[in-house]
Amino acid sequence: MIVNESGGIPNRLFFRLFQTGNILQRQVQNEMGISAVQWAVLGALSREGFEEGTSFNQLKEYLFVSRQNLDGVLKRMERDGHVVRVPDPSDGRARLVKLTDSGQVFWNNLQGTIAEFYQQALQSMSFDDGVSLLHLLKKLQQDMTAISLTSASADLNR
Repeated sequence: MIVNESGGIPNRLFFRLFQTGNILQRQVQNEMGISAVQWAVLGALSREGFEEGTSFNQLKEYLFVSRQNLDGVLKRMERDGHVVRVPDPSDGRARLVKLTDSGQVFWNNLQGTIAEFYQQALQSMSFDDGVSLLHLLKKLQQDMTAISLTSASADLNR
């Protein structure tokens, strides 16, 4: 995709992604009473194979969030009884983030609301639209993680 002087389609695309992320944050908070990051943490920790927990760094990398953001969210979730940080059995110095039993119940109870949220959010998309969007977002994620602006950054700092 070629970028013209004013940014054109790429500028509009990234602005729409920004807006979409903000709408997601607001709607999840309004409709479910939790933040989108809390939703993502619950989903990540409820995945098969994560019953015994995962490291803070693995969770941070999986969710693509900052250390500070994740730590604040985990503190709130610990206070609410949804997660705990437990010693890592393979490294006594490390800790694992784990979903509590009440966190699992909370997650299970959200499933109907989440399904309804998805249904309403995707109501104007066909199945094929959803598959295409998923594919395109995956490509965008891969390209974005490979960005290196070292030469451009050097030019800006002059």
